[in-house]
Amino acid sequence: MPQTVIAFDHGAKSIGVAVGQDVTGSAQPLAAIKAVDGQPNWELVEKVLKEWQPDLLVVGLPLNMDGTEQNTTASAKKFAGRLHGRFGLEVMTQDERLTTASAKEWLFENGGYSALEKGKIDSVSACLILESWFESQY
Repeated sequence: MPQTVIAFDHGAKSIGVAVGQDVTGSAQPLAAIKAVDGQPNWELVEKVLKEWQPDLLVVGLPLNMDGTEQNTTASAKKFAGRLHGRFGLEVMTQDERLTTASAKEWLFENGGYSALEKGKIDSVSACLILESWFESQY
């Protein structure tokens, strides 16, 4: 059975969102969700989950280049735990090193400076997180 997976790139002010299928191993960006101190509007998160009916959620895990945790790692883990607690879905984490830089590069190449909006960057980062998670499953 094909699985639908939603990925989140958690941030203090914006949470990027992407959806993908394990059959294709690809993802598409959805609208980013604004956050206040890392807390999203949970009704918006619920709306996305109801619309896409995912089988699994993936949250990007920010790590230092040497693989050690950084200040934002605990926030991302807490967000993952809250997703599981609120919605009862399985939540996995995925190393997100360099996804923001790659997302900015991709957006710039495909739309110039005007494409470099914060929400777009976060949701393209969520796509990269999800696609790397799919790759790690094979």
